[in-house]
Amino acid sequence: MQFVLTKPIQVRGLQKSYKQLQVLKGVDFEVEKGSIFALLGSNGAGKTTVVKILTTLLRPDGGSAAVNGFDVSTQSDHVRQTISLTGQFAAVDEILTGRENLVMIAKLRYLKNPRQVADDMLTRFGLTEAADRRVSTYSGGMRRRLDIALSLVGKPPIIFLDEPTTGLDPEARIEVWKVVKELADGGTTVLLTTQYLEEAEQLADRIAILHEGRIIASGTLAELKSMFPTAKVEYVEKQPTLEEIFLAIIGKKEGK
Repeated sequence: MQFVLTKPIQVRGLQKSYKQLQVLKGVDFEVEKGSIFALLGSNGAGKTTVVKILTTLLRPDGGSAAVNGFDVSTQSDHVRQTISLTGQFAAVDEILTGRENLVMIAKLRYLKNPRQVADDMLTRFGLTEAADRRVSTYSGGMRRRLDIALSLVGKPPIIFLDEPTTGLDPEARIEVWKVVKELADGGTTVLLTTQYLEEAEQLADRIAILHEGRIIASGTLAELKSMFPTAKVEYVEKQPTLEEIFLAIIGKKEGK
């Protein structure tokens, strides 16, 4: 199928079944260039299936999808050259150091000056001081930052993040949020899947809610809020959230 390249990601009527279970029942959405698009849904909603199809790891049963103007079914090689995928669990070699991981990926992508590429990524993701430590000594947040850095070697214009903060503590989650925002600010198109409402609220330019194999709502956060009647406003003293309390305490401890 031929696509006119107007959006980096275009999905039309996407369908997928596993044996007798239909996971995707006609999914439609588009993603703007340089934006963060959040695909929100509970476990089993079909989010990862959508990502696997768009990254050519799985063939759809029906409908069509294009990434950077290339059909994911018939032009998969071209799709792979323009994307990067970060899965739910960090795909890093724990025996190697952070620098060695980055140099290895740069060499696999036939980039010039792989050590310089690695140094640039270490600086960009705040990992310079830990560069020559084995990844097995990294915290969860550091591993995830390294994982995203590995995904960006070669500067892919489109990146898929499949539940990137699963299993991370609040502090590490905020670290990842910062990185994702910086990616979009730099012109990278980001498709993010998440089951965390706050994550979608914090990051996304547009949000699509996937439920039982279909997109049941889509739009900006303001547009989604406008679908519901305004709640009665009551003026009460604002109480800090548990996350705010946790980060404040951590900050004080580190300042000692």
